[in-house]
Amino acid sequence: MARIDSLLAIVVDQGASELRVGSDREPKMFAQGVPKKLHLPPMPEQTIRELLGDILSPERAAALETKKPVEVVHDAGPLGSFHVTMTAREGGGLDVLFLRDGKRGAPPPAKAQPAAPEAPPALMAPAVAAPTSALPVEAEPRRHARTTRPIAIGLAEALVSLVARAAEAGASDLHLLDGEPPAMRTAGALSTLDDQPSINLAEALTWTDDARARIVAGESADIGIEVPDVARVRLHVYATAAGVAAAIRLLPRTPPTLSALQLPAAIDDLAFAPHGLVLVSGATGSGKSTTLAALAQEALRRRSVVLVTLEDPIEFVLSASSQSLVRRRLVGRDTHDFASGLREALREDPDVLLVGEMRDPETIGLALTAAETGHLVLASIHSRSAASAIERIVDSYSPDRQEQIRVQLADCLRAIIVQRLIPRARGSGRLAAVEVLRGTHAVASLIREGKTAQIPTLIQSGRRDGMLSLERSLADRVQAGDIRVEDARAAANDATSLAMYLAK
Repeated sequence: MARIDSLLAIVVDQGASELRVGSDREPKMFAQGVPKKLHLPPMPEQTIRELLGDILSPERAAALETKKPVEVVHDAGPLGSFHVTMTAREGGGLDVLFLRDGKRGAPPPAKAQPAAPEAPPALMAPAVAAPTSALPVEAEPRRHARTTRPIAIGLAEALVSLVARAAEAGASDLHLLDGEPPAMRTAGALSTLDDQPSINLAEALTWTDDARARIVAGESADIGIEVPDVARVRLHVYATAAGVAAAIRLLPRTPPTLSALQLPAAIDDLAFAPHGLVLVSGATGSGKSTTLAALAQEALRRRSVVLVTLEDPIEFVLSASSQSLVRRRLVGRDTHDFASGLREALREDPDVLLVGEMRDPETIGLALTAAETGHLVLASIHSRSAASAIERIVDSYSPDRQEQIRVQLADCLRAIIVQRLIPRARGSGRLAAVEVLRGTHAVASLIREGKTAQIPTLIQSGRRDGMLSLERSLADRVQAGDIRVEDARAAANDATSLAMYLAK
């Protein structure tokens, strides 16, 4: 029994799925990407090597000297088995990632390999080959806890036709489930396509038996696919109690211009910020990725920059200009995770960093550091208001670090844009209502002092500084006849403020 199993027992006991141990760094534990408390001090490299025991055999230690990751499967007996990735740092040090496969009491593997088996060439290529009747996958999906190679999935011809129908109807999403008619979301409302036959995803998608078995076993896949002459889609395939399901998000092939977004506040100046942090917030499906991509494309078009993106999956196609460069990285394929990608990106001479989502304290901390050290960081975060976005960032850290994070955030924040998509009162489609917080001196002072409750008041009085409250944005849309008042009330954070603006 390896000494590390005492730590892995905590992982299992706490229902976590991931343990990260690095020399001279505090061990961290996560449950499906969400940090869980683990009060352990940093450990030197020698201690970590002793904890690993036979996991770090002499052969694997020698392989680490090549600076390439070494992957093994560790059987922890009644705790189950763990996928272990060991990486030697360039400047010295050792990082170890344990991913739990969830199989308690699973029999030990026949032989632990020094590295994960290579996927077949068709799965590792930038474009996955598919049968002629299928649409090829443009990007590989993320790697999940039990995944040792990407899951290759494409769209069969019948599903391509269904995507084309959804695009013609102006739908934003398609929902599929084995044995059920497909459904699509248009202007936020769901409708079932009863004239379509029930879906059989084994036929609607093109995948190997191995890929389907892995989905049924609890893995999922996110894949970006180009549908020629129709749309670009993000395909998410996952298992449910009723069978395999898929969600397909329809995207423009290229990001719209900022002017085409028809935002009720001008934000194009943010693409010219030499450094700092710009956050786009909102619920899932509120257009965060679209706004981020539009800002990034504006920077590429009008500045001379190197743009590095970290996405999961890659959604929009960003075009470099004659004076700009784009380096796009898929999390799970081109880099291990958002935090690793950000750390690596700082050595890639970027001017602008686009981070698909700030999910954990490590990613947030690296994004703040990048924004402080001369880079423009464009990122998304889930929150209902600018104030709650700030609190979510701060609260992701332990109390002893929160003051430092407030200072960092106050110094580098350029803007927070909170979006809602509201159905149009006339015609089809949806319009954006936004809250815009600008990083003025007054805002920075409130962040440092922890007085985020006063930020809504500052937004209401900050129109000259380019700020806009969500309620003012909603009221303006109602008074212009663009949206209905009942939809505005449903989207507002403060019904009293909305009523006050509507009464003016």
